[in-house]
Amino acid sequence: MNLRQIEVFQAVMQAGSITGAARLLHVSQPGISRLIRHLEIQLGVTLFERRAGRVRATGEASTLHAEIERVYRGVQHVQDVAAHLRFGGHGALRVLCSANTALQVVPQAIAGLGEQAPGSRVYFESLPTREIIRRLVAEEADLAITSAPMDHPALEARPIGEWSLICALPVSHPLARARRPRLEQVLRERLVVYSPQAPQSGDIERWLESYAIARHVAVEVRSGYSACAMAAAGVGVAFVDDLSARAHRPDGLKFLAVPGSPRYPVFGVSNRHCPVSALGSRLLENVAAGLAVLQGRPIVRAGLLP
Repeated sequence: MNLRQIEVFQAVMQAGSITGAARLLHVSQPGISRLIRHLEIQLGVTLFERRAGRVRATGEASTLHAEIERVYRGVQHVQDVAAHLRFGGHGALRVLCSANTALQVVPQAIAGLGEQAPGSRVYFESLPTREIIRRLVAEEADLAITSAPMDHPALEARPIGEWSLICALPVSHPLARARRPRLEQVLRERLVVYSPQAPQSGDIERWLESYAIARHVAVEVRSGYSACAMAAAGVGVAFVDDLSARAHRPDGLKFLAVPGSPRYPVFGVSNRHCPVSALGSRLLENVAAGLAVLQGRPIVRAGLLP
C-alpha cells in the first residue's frame, strides 16, 4: 500500500461511505471508488461490501484499519517529540492509568509535573487492564500507574504506593446507623461486586467463605468509583478502594474500616525494552509522594467489628 491508498482507505473508514470520503478528501467519488477497487485487487481481499449505494467494512478492512491506526499513533508521537526538541521543550509523556489512580492521584502528579517541567506535554488515558498491557507491550505508551498487577514478560512493574479496602454503606441503610456493625452482617447484605480479576475480589470471597455466607449480588461493576455510586444510590453495600472513595463525594455514603483488610500495591509499569525517561521518573516520584500523603489522611472515623 502506498500513502495515497492508505489516505483514501482511512477516509472511507472514517466517513463510512464513498461519498463521505470524497467530501473529506475534496476529490471525485468515482476516483475514490476506482482506487478502492484497485487496492482490493492488489491485496486480494474484499475490503468493503457494496449494497444499495452504501459500503460496509469487512473484517479484513477492520483488521487493516487497526494496524494503520497503530502506525498513525506512532507517527504522531514522533512528530510531537520532534516538535518539543525543536522548541526546547522537555518532551512528551504517554501515561495510562487504572480507573482509581486516574481520579485524583495521577492528575495531581501531572499538575506537579507541569510546574517542574513547564515545557512538557502529557497524554493521559484511563483504560482497562487488558488494554494497558497491550499498549505498553506495543510501545504505544511510556508508562502506566495501576492498582492491578500486570503479569507479562515484556513489562516491569514496581510498587510505588498502596491502597486499602474500606466498606461503603448507604447512609439510609440500617447498618450505617449501627454504632459498630460486624463484618459478617455487611457480608449478608446485597453486595456491589467486581469481576474475578479485580485484586479485591479474592479477599471478599475469602471473607464470605470464612463466615459460610452465600454471595448475594446486587450488581457487578468495573471500578471502585462506580461501586461508590451504586452504594450511594442504595443498590447495595460495597467494599471499595480508598482512592475511589476519596474522589467520590461523601453525600449518601458512610465509610467504615474493614478489620484485617490487606493493603494492595499501586504499580508503576513500563516496557522492559524502553527505559523510563527522566520525565517519566519524575512523574512516578510525584505519584509515590501523593500516595504517601493520602495514606496519612484517613477517611474513616470508625470500623466494622470482625
